[in-house]
Amino acid sequence: MPSTSPPASPAACRSPPPAPCVASPMDTVSEAAMAAAMASLGAAAVVHRNTEPHAQAAIVRAAKSRRLPFVSSVPFFSPSSAPTLNGFAGSDYALVTERGDSLSRLVGVAVAADAVSRDVPVAVSESYPKLGKPSLGVDGKFVVAASIGTREDGKGRLERLVKAGANAIVIDSSQGNSIYQLDMIKFAKKMYPEVDFIGGNAVTIAQAQNLIQAGADGLRVGMGSGSICTTQEVCAVGRGQATSVYKVSSYANDHNVPVIADGGISNSGHIVKALSLGASTVMMGSFLAGSYEAPGTYEYKDGRRVKKYRDMGSLEAMTKGSDVKYLGDTFKLKVAHGVVGAVADKGSVLRFIPYTMQAVGQGLAQILCGQLMIF
Repeated sequence: MPSTSPPASPAACRSPPPAPCVASPMDTVSEAAMAAAMASLGAAAVVHRNTEPHAQAAIVRAAKSRRLPFVSSVPFFSPSSAPTLNGFAGSDYALVTERGDSLSRLVGVAVAADAVSRDVPVAVSESYPKLGKPSLGVDGKFVVAASIGTREDGKGRLERLVKAGANAIVIDSSQGNSIYQLDMIKFAKKMYPEVDFIGGNAVTIAQAQNLIQAGADGLRVGMGSGSICTTQEVCAVGRGQATSVYKVSSYANDHNVPVIADGGISNSGHIVKALSLGASTVMMGSFLAGSYEAPGTYEYKDGRRVKKYRDMGSLEAMTKGSDVKYLGDTFKLKVAHGVVGAVADKGSVLRFIPYTMQAVGQGLAQILCGQLMIF
């Protein structure tokens, strides 16, 4: 069996997470809970931009401030202060840091059941024994990406997100090969060279060439291929996803630029196909929608527990601000590029993503492309 591993995931291109999957920047998929959970599993999430800039930055900070994805508010202790049962304040866990606050280095985890703390410094990654290798930045916090638009107001949003600690920025546009996006990438790379910027979307080599020349660190590939996206039907614009991934990857890989296959991922087999065609990772929307970590509340429909899932090109999402992505801000009439639906309760991503990645690893092993040793 070859020992080579599949291409690394470019949620932060210079510090790629080990799991080749990224949560899509959709307002029914990626907020703080999803970003923290995906990072804890070695994957990543892109926080959506369908909200005010300060609110999006707050989501990024909230995700990065979490140490355990399933604890939203956790008490802190220092090694010199032994935690008592009352000190856990109803939480099952407490974090032991050097100074006993959220800003200092993590040295251990205390469990309320036995009130045991560790006073021996350990690597941050060792505090996730059951979750695999997490995606951590150089600051020891979760890797979190965020999206911005291509217009002038995106520059102010970008500044807020970088200050909030975003590790990577996705330039969010249905058609990435525009003067707006090319100028935004050039500006962003000049202002924040330490941050990775993902350009797109692209489906042709010509689009990829312009984005790479502008300075994109990664490419997002796909147009109209999502399960609730109707761009190909409404506008007759798009391309078969397999062809798009193969063509763009063949060019991008020669320039050491990773590719994210965005759209059409509904099972582990689709991930295997995308990686086999040259993608470094996949972006998932419907696959993660309906999970415990996805934004929104559960409802019951025909006896099934569901959560809302909507395309960012739907009229409902456009009224919240996503119309710029589809040029809706330049016309009086808005044309829907997607629909609104509901997805059945999937449980927590902390349960089904490890299973999915294990299946992907076995699929790659079957075709002699190496094993995905994550979980």
